[in-house]
Amino acid sequence: MQSVLRYHVIQLLSICDTVSKDKTVIFKTPLLGKQDEQVIAQIVEAKASLGYALHLPRRWTGLLRRSTLGRAIRGSNSIEGYRIGTEDVVAAAVGDFVEANDDTRQATEGYRRAMTYALRLAGEQDFVWSTQVIKSLHYMMLEHALDKNPGKWRPGQVFVVGENTNETVYEGPNFERVAPLMDELVDSLATVAETLPALVEAAMAHLNLTMIHPFSDGNGRMARCLQTLVLGRGGTLEPTFSSIEEYLGRNHRAYYDVLADVGQGSWHPERDAQPWVRFCLRAHYYQAHTLLRRIREGERTWTALEARVMALDLPERMVLALWDAAQGFRVRNGTYRSAADISEQSASKDLRTLVEAGLLEAHGAKRGRFYTAVQKILEVQRDTAEDRLIPDPYGVT
Repeated sequence: MQSVLRYHVIQLLSICDTVSKDKTVIFKTPLLGKQDEQVIAQIVEAKASLGYALHLPRRWTGLLRRSTLGRAIRGSNSIEGYRIGTEDVVAAAVGDFVEANDDTRQATEGYRRAMTYALRLAGEQDFVWSTQVIKSLHYMMLEHALDKNPGKWRPGQVFVVGENTNETVYEGPNFERVAPLMDELVDSLATVAETLPALVEAAMAHLNLTMIHPFSDGNGRMARCLQTLVLGRGGTLEPTFSSIEEYLGRNHRAYYDVLADVGQGSWHPERDAQPWVRFCLRAHYYQAHTLLRRIREGERTWTALEARVMALDLPERMVLALWDAAQGFRVRNGTYRSAADISEQSASKDLRTLVEAGLLEAHGAKRGRFYTAVQKILEVQRDTAEDRLIPDPYGVT
């Protein structure tokens, strides 16, 4: 209770200090209610269980880590209209060949680079927040599109147009205010109150960057990447598993709606950010429980596939290829050899052996060659599947 009161006092003092000094004002963190605190406690508990499960010595957790990153990349890019199939998500995570048009492939590779860098920054002990960090991440995302000013603040006004109506749904603040607003955002990240939960701090960073809209393009992707970085810096769980980008991609309509509700069409930092914070907390709750379910299913799937491989007297490493295939992913030489830590020649031989054993099916040729699970391998995954219904932590239907 004392920590909660201290947090509220800090927030009120911060607001008064901002007004007295006549600073540029960004969106302020809303006061947390009892229900919000209860949901945060439930998320922390779920993530503690997730962290414990991920540290157990299982070979397949590396595959889960890679597919989780891939799903985050796909989720974030899909919101912007870049579509990449589920079967390519693993390839995207390791920078392997992706079957997509040039724009989608470049956007996917750019976001992978930025996310990989953000994940590295999350663990750096001498890390210092700066606007240059944000600009660098943005450059990595959009370096393939120099006409969109990658790594630079936008030189003019920016408007967000509805995907179906072609009408302006949001206008960012005047471009001359971008630099001071971003300075304030970075300062808020560097001086955040010790009692502010990282889940809330990250949500506010996402909201403020989205509403400032500091870049000519890629603002949504940059805001989501920044949120993951802030979560990683919070240290509650490794950032790959802290991201809610997969959830946002699956629920992009609700994501747009809550931002529209808080933003009200233009720069309104005086608006209450509580609906946005609650949306993000709900996303964290769902994502954490989704990953816990995947871990339980993954354990049972691995055990069943391992039994098949052992019965055929094949090397245990081949289960890595079958595990990916059982998830519905396309298995390629590059993704398999990366997981198994073997040569290209050994990977090719293993995959041929699995085809000859009737466990995988080959498609295509040369660089485009990939492998998929046969029916009996897909059935292993279906047999281990659990109910996917997750109750709303706020009790809202």
